[in-house]
Amino acid sequence: MKRFIPFVKSEPTVAVVRMQGTIAAGGRGTLSDVSLRPLLEKAFRKGKPDAVALEINSPGGSPVQSSLIGARIRRLAEETEVPVYAFVEDVAASGGYWIASAADEIFADQSSILGSIGVISAGFGAHVFLQRQGIERRVHTAGKSKSMLDPFRPETEEDVARLNTLLGQLHDTFINQIKTSRGEKLADNPDLFTGEIWVGQAAVDVGLADAVGHLVPTMKDRFGDKVKFRRYEQRRPFLSRFGAQLTSDALTAIEERAEFARYGL
Repeated sequence: MKRFIPFVKSEPTVAVVRMQGTIAAGGRGTLSDVSLRPLLEKAFRKGKPDAVALEINSPGGSPVQSSLIGARIRRLAEETEVPVYAFVEDVAASGGYWIASAADEIFADQSSILGSIGVISAGFGAHVFLQRQGIERRVHTAGKSKSMLDPFRPETEEDVARLNTLLGQLHDTFINQIKTSRGEKLADNPDLFTGEIWVGQAAVDVGLADAVGHLVPTMKDRFGDKVKFRRYEQRRPFLSRFGAQLTSDALTAIEERAEFARYGL
């Protein structure tokens, strides 16, 4: 009731948005601009919070979705004039760090993994297997560039060169985002944009984080011991009644587990 009584100052409030998982468009249980939009809108606009805190635990994923989510966070922060703080748990790597960089300040645990400012493309080549099985791959296109890196055909130098060009463009965009958001906080370290990762205090030393710290004590230091927290989190998918969806969810979980495993988690 104090919020509605004139001349009585209400207790400070921090809206907490949890971002857990890989970043992808359309996947159940993954982080995407569409899935996070209602959470972020409520966090920034409901009740005019004193700050928004992002709990981030993500090994990355889609560069486009990472960019869209980060841009939405900055846009809402500027429209509402609400500061944003990112708190890294196990990992904020690649696209996960891209999202963290949208915050005004970044905090990490002593064992948090940050960085991996790079772009990766991975796949399989199955053309030898097809040949052994007596299967012939047939592809017809209108446009010489329509088919690239077909996993059922031998890899070509031209395709690899085109892929490297695309990866380089994405990497440049990622680097520009981090330089713009972190600015002079970044150390002059030659490994900063090579895809290297840093842990805890080492991430602070190179400018990828501002300090080692946890959400609740840090926010109490900023806003006082009476600060209240409003939490927003995606509903994670449970067992579906439909076998096809259950299979899809299982594959998503396997892919997510593999992404976290890249960082020893």
